[in-house]
Formats: sequence, structure tokens, C-alpha cells
Amino acid sequence: MSLSIKKGISFGTTSGVITTLGMIVGVNASTSSRLAVIAAIVAIAIADAFSDAVAMHVSEESEGVHSRNDVLEATLTTFFTKFIFALSFVVPIWFLALDIAVVVDIIWGLLIMTVFNILLARSQKEGVLRVVFEHLTIAVAVVLITYIVGSFLSTVV
Repeated sequence: MSLSIKKGISFGTTSGVITTLGMIVGVNASTSSRLAVIAAIVAIAIADAFSDAVAMHVSEESEGVHSRNDVLEATLTTFFTKFIFALSFVVPIWFLALDIAVVVDIIWGLLIMTVFNILLARSQKEGVLRVVFEHLTIAVAVVLITYIVGSFLSTVV
């Protein structure tokens, strides 16, 4: 697998999970609306996947060392990875009671992050527990912060 594809998958997966989980938890805490959560997931899947892909594209181009093909691979891989992972969070929201679905989505997101980070740590020959703990800590912090902010907004808006 090429380095540009690895970059796209790494960025798309991590951003897709953390951004979407934070948004789900925050929107649910502030609205308790299935429609609002689904609409926000779809918006994230489209807008943020494009945004991250363009950012990856510009970042790769700015280094001035990558071929046009490498830049395109990183761009497209980032877009499709982010888009697919973000949309995967709709399934529980669509089929389960909203409060249960949010918990299922949190578990799903943390599972994706755990598996991905185990693979990452092994490929980099780093300590698995350290890598998983570091990245899951950030994901959990985002979930907690967006829950607190969403809950606060529900009381003042």
C-alpha cells in the first residue's frame, strides 16, 4: 500500500470517527432529535469529507515532493474513508431508539479507533497500549466536551 493511501486512510478514519462522534453526542445532548442527528451526520459526511480531502490535497502539494498521482491518491482516499466512516454512524440512529443508538455509535467509534490504532502501532513497531490509549483519550475527551456543551446549550437556547 502506498504512503499516500496510508495517509488518506489514517486521516479519514481518525477524523471521520472523532468528528462524527463529537457531533452526534453534541447534537443529541442539545436537541434529542433523531432527524437533527441524522441530518448532521450526513452533513458531516459530505462537507467535512470534502473539506478534509481538500486540506489533505493542499497539504500534500505544499510539501512539493509528491507526484500528482500521490496527491490525488491521498485526496481521494481521505474523502472516501471519511465519507464512509461518517455515514456508518447513521445505521444505529436509523434503526434503534436514539439514546441507545448514541451509545452504540460511541462503542462503534471507539472500536474503529482501537482496531485502527492497534494496526498502526504494530506497523510502526510502537507500544500498542500507548498508541491506543493516547488516541482513545482524545476521542473520549471530544465526546465528553461535546456532551457538556450540548447539554449546556439545551438549557440556554
